[in-house]
Amino acid sequence: MKKILLAFLAFGTLSYAGGCILVQSNEMNVTWKAYKTLAKLGVAGEFTSVEYKANKKEGKNFKELLVGSTVSIDISKIDTKNEGRDKTLVESFFGKLNGKTIEGKIVGIKAKKREKGEPYTGTLDVNISMNEKSLVIPMSYHYEKENFKAIGTIDIFDFQAQSALSSINKSCYDLHKGKTWNDVTISFATTIKATLCDGKIEEKKAK
Repeated sequence: MKKILLAFLAFGTLSYAGGCILVQSNEMNVTWKAYKTLAKLGVAGEFTSVEYKANKKEGKNFKELLVGSTVSIDISKIDTKNEGRDKTLVESFFGKLNGKTIEGKIVGIKAKKREKGEPYTGTLDVNISMNEKSLVIPMSYHYEKENFKAIGTIDIFDFQAQSALSSINKSCYDLHKGKTWNDVTISFATTIKATLCDGKIEEKKAK
């Protein structure tokens, strides 16, 4: 019996020696930062109703977990830490877009070369559908201490949302001093835990 137990333990050690088993959270935090005035002052916000569907709950690498994952965002539910501003944004910008949601899907991932002890980094390709327009947006990711975060930039004009941008600029003309920028920084974050491993996460480059 003892020999069988030792053999089982040895097999388990060999099974996980090559890397980690990654387990991701079912939740995703989606934020943005828009810009106003000629000084390009940032206004940060968060979507508070986000439905995230992971490609896989567990996997050996980020590609297995993330590529194929989708997110559906209710654009009527936001938080900028200012209720008056939230109402204006929903009525004068998001409410002017076609559709009630923004849809996203991770379609590709590519890791960058990593030095020992440094965070895991790379790029993601995310298909974003907004205002009845779909585009693949590149985002940079950073993973450290169970925190996975990706950040990128979209151009409102690329999504044919000039009228929505004009609407919010008109509503906030004095506050924005006549200038609302068309580029917006977007980001998402989730928790990915590494278990049963020697600290090395398997990395595969997307083709």
